[in-house]
Amino acid sequence: MTANAYARAVYLGIVKGTVIADRKSAGLEGKKLMLVQPIDEHGAPAGELHAAVDTVQAGDGDLVYLVGSREAALACDPSFVPVDAAIVGIVDGIDAPHPPRGPAPSAPGGKSRP
Repeated sequence: MTANAYARAVYLGIVKGTVIADRKSAGLEGKKLMLVQPIDEHGAPAGELHAAVDTVQAGDGDLVYLVGSREAALACDPSFVPVDAAIVGIVDGIDAPHPPRGPAPSAPGGKSRP
């Protein structure tokens, strides 16, 4: 995932906090903004911390999935508000294959272990 994870269509993240804003753009009044750390499918950080509008009432520490770019604006009501990321779901679990490990270590004598 790139450093600008929110430019991707759909991605995972962990809510790290709340963004407090007394003044917001038209269409964002009453919307909660959350600070999100993008992650990969194994939970490792995959980009920079950024703000996302919350459409599902996520909380601090929740594993969420987000949409970025134009899809983020469409996730809000009214559509086309000025946002780059929107939380659209709270994840209950992830079932992803583990990344492959390196080559098997060599046994004494130069033979590979099974």
